[in-house]
This record gives sequence, C-alpha cells and structure tokens, in this order.
Amino acid sequence: MSSPSNSDYNALQGTWEQTALEDSGVLNPVDPHSAPGAITTIEGDRFQVTTVEGVILLAGRFSLDTNTHPKSITWVDAIGDDAGKQLPASYRLEGDHFVFIAADEGMPRPTVFSTGPGQTMRTFVRRG
Repeated sequence: MSSPSNSDYNALQGTWEQTALEDSGVLNPVDPHSAPGAITTIEGDRFQVTTVEGVILLAGRFSLDTNTHPKSITWVDAIGDDAGKQLPASYRLEGDHFVFIAADEGMPRPTVFSTGPGQTMRTFVRRG
C-alpha cells in the first residue's frame, strides 16, 4: 500500500499547463518564469518549465509532505534568481487540477490560498 505522499507524488507526474498566476496579491502579472501556454513537466522529483517553443524558463527539484495541513511542497530552483533556495509552499491536488502557493526563502510556509507580499500562487491543469 502506498503512502499519501507517494500517491500525490505519482499523481503529479506528467505535463501541466499554467492557467493562472497571483503574485503578492496581483492577478496574472508579467512573470519571467512562465509565459502564455507555458508547460511544466514533472518527472520524478524534478520539474521543468518551458515555453510552447521549448525554451527552458525554470527547472529544479521538489519534495512533498502530505502530513501537514494544507499539504506541503518545497521547491528548489536549479536556475534563475532563486537557484539553490528552498521555497516553502503549500499545495492542493485534485484530479487534473494542481495549485500551489509559495513564499520567498526564510518566510513562513503559506497556509491560505491567497497571496500576500513575497508569495506566489500558480494554478495548473493537466495536459494530455
């Protein structure tokens, strides 16, 4: 029998399209880490964000903790301004919908799915 974290880990595998972004309380701001139709691919504990043309915007690793409420995910970017930083986040995963809210390194892990200063929330839908 698999644990809840393994179940979520397995459910996250594959290709996701970002459908919404909220950053520090602003809906859909200009964002250097995504683009219209940007695709996030999750393989194992690694993620990569690419434009529809295949240009890599962001990549890194993540870890899950399903014992927290809400569930926790920690992102570690491999490239860009946040490379090497541990970004505390919370997530919801319901079928083909995935939402996470992350804070800057050193900030408390967000527990409400609405952004304040230094927080980013991204919403995704699974791509075939």
